[in-house]
Formats: sequence, structure tokens, C-alpha cells
Amino acid sequence: MAVELATALAAASGNPELWQALAEMVRRTMGPVSETLLREWAVAGGARESPERFRVLAEALAGQAAGSPQLTRDLRLWISTATMSGNADASTGASTGASAQTSVDASVGNAIKGSATIGGPVVQAGRIHGGVHFHTSPAQEAAGPTVTPQQLLPVSQHFTGRGTELAALNRLMGRSGSSPVLTVISGPAGVGKTALTSRWLGSRVADFPDGQLYADLRGHSGDADPAGPGEILGQFLRALGAAQIPAALGEQAALWRSYTAGLRLAVMLDNAVSAAQVRPLLTGAPGSLVAVTSRARLTGLAVDGATFFQLGVMSPDSSLELLSRRVGADRVQREPEAARRVAELCAGLPLAVSVAAARMAVRPRQPLAAMAGALGRGGASRLETLRVDGTQAVDAALDESYRLLPPDLARGYRYLGLPPVSVFNGPVAAAACAVPPEEAGRMLDELAEVNLLEDLGPDTGTGLDRYRFHDLTRAHAGRLAAREEGPTDRRDTVRRVVDLYLANATAAEALLSPSHRTMSRDYDFRPDQPPPFDGPSGALAWLDTETPHLMAALRTSVDHRWDTTVWQLADALWPLFLRLRPYDLWIEAYEAGLAAAERLGDRPAVSRMLTSGGTGLRNAGRHDDALRWFAQARDGARRDGDIRAEAQALHGLGQTNRLAERLTEAAEFFGQALELRETIGYRRGEALTRLCLGDVALAAGRPEQALTFLAQARADLLAEHDAYDAARALAFLGRAHAGAGSGDHELAERHLVQALDEFEATGSRHWQGRVLEMLGETAEEHRDKARARDWYEQSLARYTAVSKDDAARLEGRLRRLDGRGDGSGL
Repeated sequence: MAVELATALAAASGNPELWQALAEMVRRTMGPVSETLLREWAVAGGARESPERFRVLAEALAGQAAGSPQLTRDLRLWISTATMSGNADASTGASTGASAQTSVDASVGNAIKGSATIGGPVVQAGRIHGGVHFHTSPAQEAAGPTVTPQQLLPVSQHFTGRGTELAALNRLMGRSGSSPVLTVISGPAGVGKTALTSRWLGSRVADFPDGQLYADLRGHSGDADPAGPGEILGQFLRALGAAQIPAALGEQAALWRSYTAGLRLAVMLDNAVSAAQVRPLLTGAPGSLVAVTSRARLTGLAVDGATFFQLGVMSPDSSLELLSRRVGADRVQREPEAARRVAELCAGLPLAVSVAAARMAVRPRQPLAAMAGALGRGGASRLETLRVDGTQAVDAALDESYRLLPPDLARGYRYLGLPPVSVFNGPVAAAACAVPPEEAGRMLDELAEVNLLEDLGPDTGTGLDRYRFHDLTRAHAGRLAAREEGPTDRRDTVRRVVDLYLANATAAEALLSPSHRTMSRDYDFRPDQPPPFDGPSGALAWLDTETPHLMAALRTSVDHRWDTTVWQLADALWPLFLRLRPYDLWIEAYEAGLAAAERLGDRPAVSRMLTSGGTGLRNAGRHDDALRWFAQARDGARRDGDIRAEAQALHGLGQTNRLAERLTEAAEFFGQALELRETIGYRRGEALTRLCLGDVALAAGRPEQALTFLAQARADLLAEHDAYDAARALAFLGRAHAGAGSGDHELAERHLVQALDEFEATGSRHWQGRVLEMLGETAEEHRDKARARDWYEQSLARYTAVSKDDAARLEGRLRRLDGRGDGSGL
């Protein structure tokens, strides 16, 4: 830049206006050397300065600009203006103090002597009275600047990754042919839109021989208004050599189109706020490109032929690489886990990674684990940690987006930062913001439009549109809510969302386990929206998808000591736990529910938590804990005289002993449970206990006895419309037929295949794996090893997703089948 500056300083040496513009431009950021030189130049008037003085001044200014991208941009604009001014003066015969080549002999009129050459308009006349005016045509002005504008921002040497995104942007160019390209690159604050676009355009300089123009439209600048189109058009036109800029915006836009009509240009419009701000700056020149970056999606530019590219967060590996480049690979290698944790907590946001790295770079002796610990505190604390030079960089960037929101949308943004969920649909947002679903849908869409929410598209099960907060954006919204909303409003916002999840989980329970749906439900804010699913399969799919949010609602209720809600949520999640078998969540939910019910002194709730939670402990292999829970439930039921609850506890004791291979004790407890259930006429309970007695008989080698129990259980469960447990009875019937007498393997396989179909209809992955395992056992007993291997492999695929212990057992079966082990996994 120093050479260009020296040339421009020489061209502007006789132009006080240009000097004043330069002085004002750099005064706030210059160093003392540059300030002194400029002051001396101003005193001297510039005309008597030597080329050496210009060179020294230019080098000082260029050195100052090296640390200021904004000053670099402004100086390049000034260079273009000064160079054009110098050219204009020379073309009209004005003296510049540097063109001593021309010699005019006044004594002989206007004879030109020596080595003088004249360019531009010339008037040759003896005497002239009045003024001489030269008018340049648009074609002459469009001849272009003497320096091809190269205004793109420099890209940091630490730029990392984004290969997939750059390839996608290149494909957009490839599809355009010779047509002009308009591309909008949008994304949330700090995601790296400017860096990516600068790198992309910088890699394609050869495609745009007439130059690359850059303008910051200041769409989200906290200390300045957004740039008007006229301001930017003036900059661009001057950079292309326009001597005079029209005052009216329409004339400026027309002149811009005329100037660019035959040029191949790349134009980067950074930080745009609206389509209206961008539209006058578009060029229709074939082979040119306008790349717009914005936090908003700017979908209004679709009518102008725009393509849209949504920039997401960086991958974990790229985030770690960026951190490594900024703090040093050696530090990352010394603490790889802490480094990965820091990258993870920055949630793929390049700005956050860069700020964290900057803080660590100036603390070379501080362990990376210290930063990981500070970021790990979460919420507003994480935003506070991401501070550099006294400024919360991520927070400030999000503040710029937030301040442009209208009041109702700003309120919605704050409220959505409070509930314990990261993904929203219309009903959840409506509950949080206490607005109708239609209004909530509009708010979600508008927040996604400005990239404060990420649009995830419709849910495949419910069809509802889904939106997600970035972790740091959610923390920002929550911080604003804590600052601007009162404690009652904050509490009610969370409570409305928790109550919605309780209501929807209860609706799913009623569809999937109607016999279990017997306990009360209490709401502070009873939802008036229908559940987002129809039928049992839709209910189970919803439970599966929403498991993280349901557990978050339960944990939030624990934190708030909403004890009634805690045990009721655990109770409502019974079909989720029973069918999908997430054992860790099952146990967590019922441990929390039991503690809450005991604090309340609610004996029926305590009994339900003990028996349902004991089932989870039993299925997770924690047999001693399960026996303790079921025994406590039995003793409490006897104390209260609750025969049904006592039978349920005895049934649980029988099941736990069965899984522990204590068959005699299991049969004894099942016998006691059956007697009580027959006494009170609990037909479904009787059927379930007979099913378990059939299983015990099978395990004891008495398949004929098992057939009697299982056939009756199957019939009674079908009569009770319990499709899930009827399928269990059918699966055991299949195994009983395989073992009875000489073994009817064909009938056994038919029963098992039918049971598999029924479990696929009800959505129980665990029981699908169990029946496939039974089919493998049946084939193996029939000496069909190839068929057995196929069934076992299918079973293993189902078990892998839900149960490590069951998967290990299947791996053992396969090893034994292939002669590679002793089958100890059985």
C-alpha cells in the first residue's frame, strides 16, 4: 500500500480538500509519527514537498493501517479518489507541480516545445475571452480507474476448515454460467460469515479481472446507523473512476449499472440488514457476483434471483484446529481433553473460539483446563468468560442483533431463553410466551429470519416446524430475561412449558398404557392445546423424540421443588421407559419421583414410584436394589390395606427373582400375586402373572405346563386390548411349542414371527430384539446354524441401540455358534 499512497499523496499535494479528508480519516487511529508528518505537510501546503517526504509519510500511514482493517479500507478509498483527482487535473491542463514535461512559449501564442506531450481535451487558440469548460461523456468516465480496486478484507492466517462450505459456494458459481450471481450468506452472530465470504472471493480473484469491491453496510453496528445505499454507491462509483456522483439515489443506481455493465466484478456487501438496503447496489453485469452477508436470511432478495446459503457452526474438529492455531499446538497436545472441552463449550462458534483463544494466549502459563472450567459453568457465566479487552465479545455481537427486534419479538426472544428446552415448536413457544399458537409460529419464523433461532424443518412425526437456539444465544436470551423480567414472570414461563410436557406425556400414557393411567394430574397452567400426535405409534414416536426435553422438564421440576409435578412426570413416562428401555433415565426419573412423593407424604404416589422404579432397577440388572424397592412397596401396601398394590409388589418380586435365576422363589411370589388378583377380579393382572408363570415353567424345563399358562394369558390380554403384553405371551408360546414333546419348530416360528410383527407395530425395540433372539434359539435347536446366525445378527442390531448387556449376550451367542468362544455371554 505504501507505493500507492506515495503516488496518491503526490497527486493530491495541491488539493487542500483531499488533505483535509485524509487528516480527518486517520486522526483517531494514527501514531505520533504520522500525525507529525501530516501536521508539517498541512503547514507547508503540500506543494513544496519532495518525493522523499511523500514516501516517508506513505510508509508511516501504511504501517498504521496494517493494524486497522477499517483504516485500510478508508485509505484505499482515499487513494482511488486522490488518483482520480490528479488524473482529472492533468487531463484539463491544470498544473500539478509534478508535470514539468510541458513547455509552452507564451511569446509565440500557444506553441508547444520540447518533449512535452498533452493528453486529454486540448484547446488550441490564439486568444480566449471568457471561460473554457470541458464536459466528459459517461463513456469517457467509464474508462475505469487507473488502479483496479482490490478492496476485499484480508483473511486471518488462522482461518480453518470450511472446505465443505467453500465447495458448495463454488458450485453456486459453476451453475450460473455467464449470468450475474447474487448470493446471500446468512448465519448467526459470530459464525464466521465475513471470513468465509472473504476467503471464497479471495480464492476467485482471477474470475473478476475488473476488481473486487467491499462495503460494510453496518447492519448490526452498535455505534453507527446502517449505511444508506447512496453512501455505498458513492464509494463504489468513485472506486471505479466516476468524477461526479449524482445526488439522487435513483440516478446513482442508474450510473452504477452503467459503469458496471461491461465489467466482471465481485462485490461483497457485508453485514446487511434488509433486502431494501441491498437492492440498489446490485449489478446485472454478466459474469459478475454480488455476495451479501447478513444475520438475516433476506428472503426478500429471492425476487432478484438470489441464491441462499445458510452458514452453520464449525465442526468439533475444525473448532479444535482453530484453537490449536491460536494458542499453539504444543499447549493443545499437552492438554488434549481440556482443549477439546473448550472447543466443545464454544459450540462451534468461531467468534467464541477466537475469544477464548485470545484470553488463553495472553496467559501462557494458565492451564487450558482453567478455561474449560470457566466455560463449563454455563449460562451467563459462559458469556462473561468470553470477554476480551474488557468487552464481552459474543454478548456484544448478540446485543446488536437483539436491539433491532420489535418489542413483541424481543419479549418472545427473552421468554424463549427461559424454558429447559433447546428445540421449540409452535405449541411449546406458545406456552412459553403465553400467546396463541399462530402468533408463536410467526415469532419463531421471524427469529429464524434474523438467525437468532435455527430452522430445523418439520418434525417427521408431528409435522410441526422445529427451531433451535445455539447454546450461547440461549444463554444470551436467558440473561436478558433475568435482567428485564420479574421473578414471577420467569417462573410462570418455565411452569407453562413444564405443564405442557406433563399434559402431552399423560396423553401418550393414556394411548400406550391405558391400564397404567390411573393416577391424578395437577397443573398450574392447564394446556388447552391438543397433543401433537394421533394414535399409539405417534405417541411413542413423540416420546422418543422428546425424551431429552421430558427429562429436562423433570429435572427443572426437581430444582424448583415442584414435587407433585416430579412424580407425576415420572409416572407419565412409564410407556417410554417400558418400551424403549433407557435404563439410566428410567432409574433417574423414579428415584427423583420417589423422593418427591415421600416429601409430600403421598402414599399412593410412593407405591407407584416403588413398583415402577423397581421394574427399571430389575431390568437394568440391579436385582438387590429392585428387591428392596418391591419389598418396601409390599410392606406399605399391607400397612394401608391396598390389595391391588400388594399384588403388584409381589408380582415385581417374582419378576426380579426370575431374572436372578431363582426360579422357586419367583414361582412362589407369582403364586401369591395371582391369588390376590383373582380375589379382587383384576383380570389383566391375572393374565400378566400367568404369563410370568409360563415363563418360569419354560425356564424350569416344563414347556407343557407353560403352554397352559401362556395360552390363557394370551387370550385374556387380547380381550383386555393389551396388544403389547399379548405379543409377549405369543412369543413365549412360540418357545413353549418349540420345547414341548418332540418340538413343533414350524408352529413355534410362526408364533414368533407373528409376535415380531406385533412388536414392530407397537414400537418396542427391546422386545423386537428379544423375539429375534428367540427365533435364533429355535433355529439353532433345529440345527439350522445359518438361519440361527441371521436371526441373532438381527437381534444384535436391535439390542445395540437399547441394552449393552443384551448386546453382549448376543455377541456371545454368535461367537459360540461360530466356534470362537465358550458362549460365556449367555
